[in-house]
Amino acid sequence: MAMEQISVIITGATGMVGEGVLHEALNNNKVKSVLIINRKPTGISHPKLREIVFNNFFDIQLIREELRGYDATYFCLGVSSIGKNEELFFKLTYILTLNFAKTVSEVNQGHCFCYVSGAGTDSTEKGKMMWARVKGKTENALFKLPFRDVYNFRPGIIKPTPGLKNTHRLYKVLGFVFYPLKWFAPNSYCSLSEIGRAMIHCTLSGFEKHTLEIRDIKEAAIGK
Repeated sequence: MAMEQISVIITGATGMVGEGVLHEALNNNKVKSVLIINRKPTGISHPKLREIVFNNFFDIQLIREELRGYDATYFCLGVSSIGKNEELFFKLTYILTLNFAKTVSEVNQGHCFCYVSGAGTDSTEKGKMMWARVKGKTENALFKLPFRDVYNFRPGIIKPTPGLKNTHRLYKVLGFVFYPLKWFAPNSYCSLSEIGRAMIHCTLSGFEKHTLEIRDIKEAAIGK
């Protein structure tokens, strides 16, 4: 049954994806409250926003009671694999994410967990790309936790939301490419707005797929 309003937790709001998802949540009247947890302050103020600055996500149990009473987590925290060996990337991706997810599942029944992985993630966990194997292992492990629903989001190229401060420099430089992509390859990219709206829709009404590729993200964003 569809929910009327939700309270959500967002991680990674000081990054490009997390900031975009937060922007959508704050501007959606079906989201009644938002908790963001960051290593540094965002500087954002809003009547329905609460922020916790906490710099050790490996010890999230210290604030577990602060996570109670929420309907969903939008986990947008992540690191690049560039310059990292598999052991370090595994720690910063799989262990960190599962530590947070396990804690939030312990204090919230009927919780929905939305995880941002990426296009090309390897669900078999056996491919040649290290980052894709680790992301795939993380996705698979989340499905085993006692959540109401888990949705893994696999965006590729992301169109930024105008006016937000954490847009990657690369996207600012390549902004002109989105116009031709819109006409010739519309399912090669999605927007930050679509990611945020899709997460909210999945939480409120559910979605038939639990691993969302770019086309699926676009469909969920418009409530299909």
